[in-house]
Amino acid sequence: MTAKIDDWLLEILACPKSKKPLRLDAEAGELVCDESGLAYPIRDGIPVLLVDEAREIG
Repeated sequence: MTAKIDDWLLEILACPKSKKPLRLDAEAGELVCDESGLAYPIRDGIPVLLVDEAREIG
C-alpha cells in the first residue's frame, strides 16, 4: 500500500499527542511521529489522527 499526502497538508498536520510534526511513511500508509512513537493510519487518502487508532512503533 502506497499512501500519498499533499506536501502542503503534511506541513500543517501534527501529532495530536505530542503536537510535533509528522512524517509520511508512504510504503506503510502511515503518518509517523518519532516524538510520541505513534504511527497514524491513512485510510482512503484521509489521515486518521486519533491516538486510539494509532499503533505504537519501536
